[in-house]
Amino acid sequence: MTMTGEDRARGLTGPWWWARRRGAVLDGCLALVSAVECGAEGVPFARDAGIPVWVGVLFGVLAGSVLLVRRQWPIAVVLVAIAITPAEMGFLMGIVGLYTLASCEVPRRVIAALAGMSLLGTMIVSFVRVRQDMARGDLALGDWFVPFASITTSVGLTAPPLLLGLYVGARRRLMESLRERADSLERELQLLAERAEERAEWARSEERTRIAREMHDVVAHRVSLMVVHAAALQAVARKDPEKAVRNAALVGDMGRQALTELREMLGVLRAGEGAGGRGAVAVPLAAVGVAAAAAADADASRAADDEGGPCLSELEELVGQSAAAGMVVDLSVEGEVRVYAAEVEQTAYRVVQEALTNVHKHAAGAKTHVRLAHRGAEIAMQVENEPPGEPASASAVGLPSGGNGLVGMRERVLGLGGVFVSGPTDVGGFRVSAVIPAVG
Repeated sequence: MTMTGEDRARGLTGPWWWARRRGAVLDGCLALVSAVECGAEGVPFARDAGIPVWVGVLFGVLAGSVLLVRRQWPIAVVLVAIAITPAEMGFLMGIVGLYTLASCEVPRRVIAALAGMSLLGTMIVSFVRVRQDMARGDLALGDWFVPFASITTSVGLTAPPLLLGLYVGARRRLMESLRERADSLERELQLLAERAEERAEWARSEERTRIAREMHDVVAHRVSLMVVHAAALQAVARKDPEKAVRNAALVGDMGRQALTELREMLGVLRAGEGAGGRGAVAVPLAAVGVAAAAAADADASRAADDEGGPCLSELEELVGQSAAAGMVVDLSVEGEVRVYAAEVEQTAYRVVQEALTNVHKHAAGAKTHVRLAHRGAEIAMQVENEPPGEPASASAVGLPSGGNGLVGMRERVLGLGGVFVSGPTDVGGFRVSAVIPAVG
């Protein structure tokens, strides 16, 4: 389990500049040891300098205590260590200071300069100390030992902490970079999950809208014609039994057609639901999978609906059903008849179907003109009715209006990149026009 930047920030519980309490305890212990060391080394320093011993001890304790601030001011610690090198004290402080300096975010040229100064200071002090020991006779070696001992001592006290600090600093920076990348990746994944949920919700909303529009187109037209024929059947049942029989047969045919189309739609919905259910069980925790499953379900439903939906070749039958219901309807086709993509033909058919349904509802008995034009890059359709002879005829046959017919037609046409216009005519009728690009 990874920690975000906020979690790490909440985990910083140390005092002052320390990130954690254990860091403060470690620096306190190192400062105490360094103060004891420098205090002990201050005794011979005081004797050699001719000052009181307590002054040398106090100086050493104060100088060694500077190690306490090594994390906050590493340069100051190294400078103090270099400054007290001639007094032959502060070896622990010099080693820890160089390590801290190399591991911090300090420019490399500063690290190199201070390391060079520490190396040079240690080399000079070691050279002088070894020469004094040889002069007193404590060491009986050749002259070659003096430079060898000074170089070895200075490199041994400078190089290891410097290299270790550089390694630890590089590793720390690498870990911080990896944490930042992990935090960034986690934020991106959260954003992708949120977008996937939004897309899934949008796909479900679009599918619900499409199903509602299709159900409206399938049911409204058939049922409207059935209501019209039922009203006509009621009117002529006693006067003209033969016509009543024909109207009853028409009602039965339309009811069967409506049931057939409803069964086809319900079959598509059940198939899509089964596929979507299996996908949801397989990946219940993947938000992206939910969106993909919803989109695939919608595409599959559209594809199945396009295969079994109506086409322009059935337009004459549609107009004939309206004419059989008592509407005076005129169909005219312009241009060369050709085959379009399934979604284009279905949309054109539904526009004419819904427009005729609206005429049955709101202008029963009005003469209607249906025009279909096949053009090079598009197909155009127009359904226009003249003013009805008797107002409120829709209420006479009991046809309710949901107010979604024109909205559904517009959505269908605009979804294919077409143009849809509807509105009353100057003479009191109503006109519905649509132009759909001949895609596919």
